[in-house]
Amino acid sequence: MTTTSPTTTSQMIAIVGGTGAGKGWMAGRLCKLLGEHACRLSLDDFYRDRSHLAPARRARVNFDIPRAIDWSCAKQVLNDCRLGQATRVPRYDFSTHSQLPVRDELQPRPLVLVEGLWLLWPRSTRGLFALKIYLDCPASLRLSRRRVRDVAERGRTADAVERQFQMLAPLHERYVEPQKRWADLILTQPFKEEDIAQLASRLWQLLEAGSLSPCWVQETFLANLFLLMKSDEYSN
Repeated sequence: MTTTSPTTTSQMIAIVGGTGAGKGWMAGRLCKLLGEHACRLSLDDFYRDRSHLAPARRARVNFDIPRAIDWSCAKQVLNDCRLGQATRVPRYDFSTHSQLPVRDELQPRPLVLVEGLWLLWPRSTRGLFALKIYLDCPASLRLSRRRVRDVAERGRTADAVERQFQMLAPLHERYVEPQKRWADLILTQPFKEEDIAQLASRLWQLLEAGSLSPCWVQETFLANLFLLMKSDEYSN
């Protein structure tokens, strides 16, 4: 991860939604727009280490519930980021279900974009975020995106991805969908122009609060956000 000079405090933005909803895609697009003012984190890096288990047992672990996350570690990193303090972020290997032995050093930037399935599930994490975004996306579209990602990046077969996705439906309804109630913005895909304008307005407020907005003209900022959000190139 790229480091930059220390900041006093950082404003945290949560991007939440089901698997394949485009959380990583949005975090990447916003980082591209915000440039040196933003960095990103993924809750996926905080899955519990399962290296102590035999491979056959690892395959039977339920990785699609909130307690699959090492919340103690995640909260420590999130708190460090909110305070503008340098922190070390774990790296997770999905092919072996284990933490890698190295960690990435991160110096938070004024805006920290955090994406993940269950960021708003623990009450203790909700108050860390200045803006909470929920991405609402049809199941069929989420499945097609997850299939592409898991085959290319996580060594899964298309059939295995589809079987797992169908098994996840009840867990999505139990743990992911309820987080809408805590979101400041619910963005339904495909994105409507008024939704993008609302997102731009909320982001602009955070930029103004951090004295960053003079770097842009507000109308130009909105136009550039429209271009990025209307792209059809999605990733998870």
